[in-house]
Amino acid sequence: MVIHRNEMKVEHKENMRDGEGTVSLTHFIADSTQQHIRLLAELTLPPGASIGNHRHDGETEYFLILSGTGTVNDNGTDVLVKPGAVVITGNGAAHSIKNTGTAPLVLHAIIVTY
Repeated sequence: MVIHRNEMKVEHKENMRDGEGTVSLTHFIADSTQQHIRLLAELTLPPGASIGNHRHDGETEYFLILSGTGTVNDNGTDVLVKPGAVVITGNGAAHSIKNTGTAPLVLHAIIVTY
């Protein structure tokens, strides 16, 4: 299967998980097309935008930071992230992310269920 970018669903979420601003998601795969993958998408957070704190039970989420800078609250600890960083949250841990830079924060998000 090959899915081209122009075939991917684009979604804009206001105050995602009680965060600030609008987060844009480009879904690489449609919902429920792949077993054990709940989300596979590119997320763009403009400066000041955030995804609010939330837990991952029965799944693991991976953030692969592509461009921009931000702060991740990694289960209670604030950590600066920049391109090349990978954030891993699962087994009941919680996280949030905020664009603290002046350029868009772009990341790939993958949620694997188990």
